Amino acid sequence: MQNKIILVSDDSDFFEYIIPKLKLRKSDELFCFKFGDLPDKIHMLSSSLLIINSACNPEQTLQLLDMVIDMPVIVFGFNNDDEFVIETYKRGALAYFTPDVSDAEIEAKLLPFLNLVSSFKKSALYREMLVQNKIIAKSNEVFLDFTNILEREIEQTKKNSATATLVAISADENSKFIIQPNQLETIILNNIRKNDILMAYAFNKYFLLLNNTGLDKAKEIWSIIEKKLPEGIYSGFAAVCNKNRQQVVNEVLNDLHKAMSKVNFSGDFSKNSNISNFKNFRKEFDKKIMRVVSPSFYHIQQAYNDKLFGIKIEQGSGEGYGVLYLKTDEHTACFRITSPGFSTVNIDISYNSADNDNVRSLNLEQKHITIEPEELEPGLLDDLLEEFIQEFKTAVSAQFLEERG
Repeated sequence: MQNKIILVSDDSDFFEYIIPKLKLRKSDELFCFKFGDLPDKIHMLSSSLLIINSACNPEQTLQLLDMVIDMPVIVFGFNNDDEFVIETYKRGALAYFTPDVSDAEIEAKLLPFLNLVSSFKKSALYREMLVQNKIIAKSNEVFLDFTNILEREIEQTKKNSATATLVAISADENSKFIIQPNQLETIILNNIRKNDILMAYAFNKYFLLLNNTGLDKAKEIWSIIEKKLPEGIYSGFAAVCNKNRQQVVNEVLNDLHKAMSKVNFSGDFSKNSNISNFKNFRKEFDKKIMRVVSPSFYHIQQAYNDKLFGIKIEQGSGEGYGVLYLKTDEHTACFRITSPGFSTVNIDISYNSADNDNVRSLNLEQKHITIEPEELEPGLLDDLLEEFIQEFKTAVSAQFLEERG
C-alpha cells in the first residue's frame, strides 16, 4: 500500500538531511511543510507518518502533537533536553531522534511506523465504507443498522453460551431537542468497553449491548455512565438469554417506557389541560396513522401479495387505530396499532383459530409492545411487520407439514 510521509520544518536543510534516510519507494508520497503552512494543510495529516523538526519550534511541536490523533509521529531534536523529550512522548510521539542516531536505527524504527500508517489507512477506508453503507454514524462509532447487528450478536451470545444485557437509552420529551447533536453518544462511547456496542434506533435514542455482562452488573455499569450524562435521560434493561432479537427489543423498550412513565405521571395534570392535551395528541396520532402506518401496511401488502401460499393480507385504519390481518381458511393473525393515552403507542399481535374441533391453535404467543409516538417510524414498523409475517407463515407451514406427516 502507498505510504504518505509528511515532513514539518522551518529549516529547509532538515529536508535535505532526512529525505535520503527515508529510502522512499516510487509509490510513496512525500510532502514538506513549514509550521506556518499547517493551518491550511491540516486535512492532509490523516493516515500519514509525521516527522517533525522541533529544533527551532519546540512549542509549536508540542501544539502539533496535541492536534494529531491516531497517527505515528517522529520528533527530531538537536538538543538533549530531557524534559522536552519526555513531554513529546507524553503527547503521543512514538520516537525522538537526535543527529547522532544512526541511519540503521532510523530505518529500523521507520518500517514498523509505516506499517502502522498502513493499518490506520485500511481502518479509515473500512470506516468510510461502513459510513457509506449507513452501518455507522459519520461522527463516531455508533452503529445505525441495529437490526442486523443485534441479530448477529444475539446469535453469537447463544452460540458461546455467554451472557449479555441490552440497554435502551432515551432522552425525555423536554430534553431530546435541547441536547447537542452527538452529545449522548460521545459520552457513552468514551465510557464503555471495546467489546460493547452502541446502536442508534431513533433521534437521541440508543441500544447499548453490554457483552459478557449480566443484568445486575449492567445496571451497575450504567449507573456510573449515567452520572456523566445530562438530566432527562432514561434507561431500560433486558437480559439476552434464550431469546430472539425481537423478544429482547420488546422487553427492553417496555422496561424503558416503564422507567419514563414513572416520571410522566408525576407531573401536574389538571382536568382541563388533560382534555386539551389528549385531543392534540389524538390529532397528531391520527396524522401518524395516515403518514406512517397506512403506507407501511400498503407496502408490506404489495411486497407479499401472491407470495404467501394460502395466506391473504388485509389492512385497515380508522380514528385512533391501524390494523393488518393475515388470514388462512383456519387461522387469523392481527397486528393492531392503537394509542390509549398521552405518550404511548400500543402494538398488539394476536392469533385466532376457527371454532372447529378439527382445527388446532397455532403455536404462537400473543404479544403486547409499547413504544413512544416518535419511535413509530417506517424502519421499526417494517421490521416488526416482517417478523410478524414470517412467524405466522412459519407456524402455518409447520402445522401443515405436521398434520400431513
